[in-house]
Amino acid sequence: MFRFFTAGESHGEALVALVSGVPAGVGVEQEFLDRELWRRQQGYGRGGRMKIERDTARILSGVRQGKTIGSPIAILLENKDWKNWQESLPVGEGDPAKHKRVASPRPGHADLAGALKYNFPEARYVLERSSARETAARVAAGAVAKLFLRELGFEVLSHVVAVGAVAVGREVRWEEIAQLHDREEVLLNCADADAEQRMKAEVDKTVEARDTVGGVFEVRAHNVPPGLGTYANWDERLDGLLAQAVMSLQAVKAVEIGSGITAAGAMGSIVHDEIGYAKEGGAFTGFTRTANRAGGLEGGVSNGEDIIVRGYLKPISTLRRPLGSVDFETREPVKAAYERSDVCVVPAAGVAAEAMVALTLARCALEKFGGDSIAETKRTHAGYLEQLKRY
Repeated sequence: MFRFFTAGESHGEALVALVSGVPAGVGVEQEFLDRELWRRQQGYGRGGRMKIERDTARILSGVRQGKTIGSPIAILLENKDWKNWQESLPVGEGDPAKHKRVASPRPGHADLAGALKYNFPEARYVLERSSARETAARVAAGAVAKLFLRELGFEVLSHVVAVGAVAVGREVRWEEIAQLHDREEVLLNCADADAEQRMKAEVDKTVEARDTVGGVFEVRAHNVPPGLGTYANWDERLDGLLAQAVMSLQAVKAVEIGSGITAAGAMGSIVHDEIGYAKEGGAFTGFTRTANRAGGLEGGVSNGEDIIVRGYLKPISTLRRPLGSVDFETREPVKAAYERSDVCVVPAAGVAAEAMVALTLARCALEKFGGDSIAETKRTHAGYLEQLKRY
């Protein structure tokens, strides 16, 4: 069974990603993992932490001589900032006087709810684990999932479709998204150059106001065959699995599959993708579609079109101009705590969402095709594609 876990705190010694269930024989390229981690750290509006950290993946187990060996893969990401926090966050008892309290919870963050849940007198430990720094470990795990999916011809990438009130007003082709991935400099990971400049101006305006800004990213999975996921059980529907995976990311408050949000206000005759047939028409079968408003998913099952998932990201909760809060100890009104933070993280959130989509698709692909080795998985996958062609 394909699974993954992460561990670690924002200012702890390291983050750890553990991935199990990857078939033996999948090539794992250090350069690819490190570039995925680099992509997560880019984007206009990032904060001071990105100047400290330069994430690299240290593979501890599960990969030998450049290929997976079927056992769990453990990946370590060192926190460069740990040297500044060793005395504040010791594993042992340490000196309580050196502890850095989060004295007032930040509105919109997990601070208050987490402190109440775990009976903490303040929110330091809540912040440490709930921080989006944790997504670095997800991206490392997702990179492994992407390398597995690449063996089957699947690709997963993201782009930004809105920052604040500025949105891309046109359809974006897969080829445009793929070109973004090859850039050596990431501004806002938007495929429309004019919209990207307007997004940059939106971030500049937000910086001047000492505020934060959210937006919308889109993850697209390309070359995924029909048949992943199932309508047979509610908790195995691929649309539900993807929605949960992307919603689990910090600051994501809504998830859309295809044109789901606009579809809710339209007539069915406009929304649904009409079906045709031409022997040379479809990517996997002769069946064709006039559009992809369904986002590649119908009835919880992939239908052969690109899978399209959008995440709606709220402005992050740590503001340079803090909102009102209450002191944990005195219960008196104060301004919320502030820690070094970002202004805009929409491009980075898109990369983290790529990882979550890739991890979800890897799980579903292995449920569909199986295999203890990648050769076995690819044989089954190839046989299934032949079945589709003969349908």
